[in-house]
Amino acid sequence: MLDIKRLSIADAQILIEGAKRKSVAIGVPMCVAVVDESGNLIAFERMDGAKVLSVGLSQDKAFAAAVSRRPTHEYNEMCKPGNLAFGIHTSSGGRFSTVGGGFPVVLDNTVVGGIGLSGGAAEQDMEVARAAIGHFQGR
Repeated sequence: MLDIKRLSIADAQILIEGAKRKSVAIGVPMCVAVVDESGNLIAFERMDGAKVLSVGLSQDKAFAAAVSRRPTHEYNEMCKPGNLAFGIHTSSGGRFSTVGGGFPVVLDNTVVGGIGLSGGAAEQDMEVARAAIGHFQGR
């Protein structure tokens, strides 16, 4: 039998709270998605003014980060024509995002979920995601 560690709804809300704080601080409304270790949605929030496109994109970023166990921006560099990872963005029905802003959530060297941010430039999404994880780890 497996012992699976995963984020709870309370954990997801802490991550969202950290993301919202940073998003407000930089003045960019975002969509925040938190998934479990298998990429299934636990919690989602769309801040007032966040882009419609960011709803699905934030969820796809969280999914890709959790199931691949690495930040989405790392795949962005690898997923270019001619590289061996090219085409991975078409997996999982096209849900595998290579856009920066998705990060795995890791506790005790175990991926317990993922977070995806969308609403700003990829660098802003990444900054807010890192802040959310920092807020969660510092709780």
